[in-house]
Amino acid sequence: MTRDAKLLRRAFFNRDPRIVARDLLGKLIVRREGRNQLAGRIVEVEAYLGAGDLAAHAAAGHTARNSVLWGPPGHAYVYFIYGVHYCLNISCLPAGAAGCILIRALEPISGIAEMAKAREMSDIDYASMRDLRKLASGPGKLCEALGITRPRDNGKDMLSPKGDLQAMNDGFHVDDVAVTPRIGITKSAEMPLRYIISNSPFVSRR
Repeated sequence: MTRDAKLLRRAFFNRDPRIVARDLLGKLIVRREGRNQLAGRIVEVEAYLGAGDLAAHAAAGHTARNSVLWGPPGHAYVYFIYGVHYCLNISCLPAGAAGCILIRALEPISGIAEMAKAREMSDIDYASMRDLRKLASGPGKLCEALGITRPRDNGKDMLSPKGDLQAMNDGFHVDDVAVTPRIGITKSAEMPLRYIISNSPFVSRR
């Protein structure tokens, strides 16, 4: 189903995270595992603006933990939260300037059985929108579904043709984007930096 998809270009991510966030909706996150291909369409993201954004990891300055944020654009920044979940971000802006996009929710596109297995959802009803929504409607869920972890994926170039975790474009057109404050944070929580495909049933929260 992603046969005609193409890798996003470096220049796509070499921009203000607010612009990248809106344009990233409808694009694909693809995990390649041998002959298997798992893919989800991005339906919800949040922008994090760097050192001046108190909710961003970059607000603490350049550290060993967040060094990916300060590197070249288009790389995976994966962190562990609440001692339970991994979260996937993609770096933006030129090297030396920190910014990223948090991938918050995906619409499962291919490899759905493998995603369900990874999420330990053996009883999933593939005809049920409600069940399909459970697979990747949250940052922790989508990382589990695609097998994304910090040891495995942090720092990976998501624009590499040889990579096993990629950001791609299959030409899908997004008609209606809604913008809201970010959720699940306390600092800079009022900033309108959450972007969703407004008619998608796969977002984490309406």
